[in-house]
Amino acid sequence: MLSPYQTSSQNRSRWRSILRGALFALSFYLTLGFAPASAQEARPGPLTPPPGHDVRRLSTSPTPEAPPPVPPEQIIRRFAAKEDEFLAARAHFGFRKMIRIEEFGQDGKLSGEFQLTTVPGVASDGKPYEKIVDQKPSTLHYLRLEPEDALALGQIPLYPLTSAQLGNYNLTYEGKEQIDEVNCYIFHVKPKAVERARAFFEGLVWVDDQDLQVVRTYGKWVTDLGDYHSPQLPFTLFDSYRENTQGKFWFPAYVRSEDSLYLKDREVRVRLIVRWQDYKPLLGAASAAVTPVTPASAAAPSQTHQDLPH
Repeated sequence: MLSPYQTSSQNRSRWRSILRGALFALSFYLTLGFAPASAQEARPGPLTPPPGHDVRRLSTSPTPEAPPPVPPEQIIRRFAAKEDEFLAARAHFGFRKMIRIEEFGQDGKLSGEFQLTTVPGVASDGKPYEKIVDQKPSTLHYLRLEPEDALALGQIPLYPLTSAQLGNYNLTYEGKEQIDEVNCYIFHVKPKAVERARAFFEGLVWVDDQDLQVVRTYGKWVTDLGDYHSPQLPFTLFDSYRENTQGKFWFPAYVRSEDSLYLKDREVRVRLIVRWQDYKPLLGAASAAVTPVTPASAAAPSQTHQDLPH
């Protein structure tokens, strides 16, 4: 018969083992992003995918996911042709663009913001520019921004994978995923080479599996020096969504990025949101907006990759 001390010792050992197992399981689930609901609710707004997001499924089956019914190379060519068309058509549409930068306090609550709204304009020399039509007084505590800083963020290239740009990238089929009730093919995009004065896209694209057009991108812009961001702001990863316009074109609707400012005595979480609304054909340009384009007539490369300031 075991003594009371031996029984108590075994119980303590058993409970230590259970506790260690529970802690390991908890850390495993947190690592995969399955935080408890209360932890997620404490964080304002929807969460963006973590930088390590790579859409690989956790499965006990050794069988890889079946390839798509359409060869990946054909999907890539077809969605790139759609990108050519959408990029060219967008020049014939007016819209309102809202750019907002937010700061959050240590309690996770919004503590300050900077916001402005623009519409497309044409200067006297014929060059396009963004005309500010509304700007709210800044309540940011740690960022000191001028309107041109926000406008520079609004110039994030939104069509990185036109036909003219495909030769710069390796695209790998990763599987399928549903985005807002749209079944999508997912491709991982990686530049074949990087340069010092030109940034290339690296990340994921979601392609509608019926019409073979891009509906979402998630990634960053890279050079041979690493991830690129503006000198004033830390944002590097951008989550971009498209919306169907005029029943034909998939135009940018929403871009979001989250990062942190690392100050001497604190870390300040910051968020960027860009929204496009009220897409309308410009007067006299409706017919041109629906004219199919070829890769040779697509927009200049400066509109599909990030040219860095000298």
